[in-house]
Amino acid sequence: MEPSSAQFPGQALPAAYLTPGSSSFTDFLRAAAPELLPGGRQVPEGAVQAPHGTTIVAVTFRGGVLLAGDRRATMGNLIAQRDMEKLFVTDAYSAVGVAGTAGVAQEIVRLYAVELEHYEKLEGVPLSLDGKSNKLATQLRGNLPAAMQGLAVVPLFVGYDTEADDPDRAGRIVSYDVVGGRYNEVSGYHAVGSGSPYAKSALKKRYDPDADVDEAAHTAVEALYDAADDDTATGGPDVSRRIYPSIITITGADGAVRVSEDRAAEIATEVVNGRLENPGG
Repeated sequence: MEPSSAQFPGQALPAAYLTPGSSSFTDFLRAAAPELLPGGRQVPEGAVQAPHGTTIVAVTFRGGVLLAGDRRATMGNLIAQRDMEKLFVTDAYSAVGVAGTAGVAQEIVRLYAVELEHYEKLEGVPLSLDGKSNKLATQLRGNLPAAMQGLAVVPLFVGYDTEADDPDRAGRIVSYDVVGGRYNEVSGYHAVGSGSPYAKSALKKRYDPDADVDEAAHTAVEALYDAADDDTATGGPDVSRRIYPSIITITGADGAVRVSEDRAAEIATEVVNGRLENPGG
């Protein structure tokens, strides 16, 4: 949306709105309103208590990739929220799941999604998959001062590479550290957050690169169940409140799609019922 003079009564538009620049929305904000960038905020002294999101898993399958995440947010030893959304579709063929400080994570991912859309509108083509994952690393580096104060964000990026030679193996997973380090995950699965050691152990045993999307979703929810079994900050399927893991799938045919709550409930219920018969999975 282009700004109008009505938004700036009695004065001309700021020069940043009229000066040609790069196709980066972050660069535009840095010139026009740097205080709106995640790294532009004033960080308070000392430790900050804020809700934290926990476990996110990613799994590739034949023809795509998916993200799944639990819904619990914690603040110290308290459950701050039981139904937090930690997964975000960021463009037609990518999605991001976030662990860490919930409010900062949501701000970074929203800015990131606008950055991808802004680039595509100006350039006429979307960023490559590597370009998308590099943009997210840049956003994280901008949050470094806040991360040093305890407001860290650890995202997990997944995308479908539309330029891949083999469409059945085009799903990609990229992980990051809090300072913006970027790492391509070649194992076909990964997890971040407090329950990630338990989730990755489960994925190591259950992962099947030739699985279809339904089998991969079941595997991801099984991993989240195992994480919740050993990590108090990870929330398992809550049947009484009807709170189930979030799932986003990305394929070449359908792009990035959020799995419906009803379908997520079906998968989670199958996992819970299976554990009643075999608690160890």
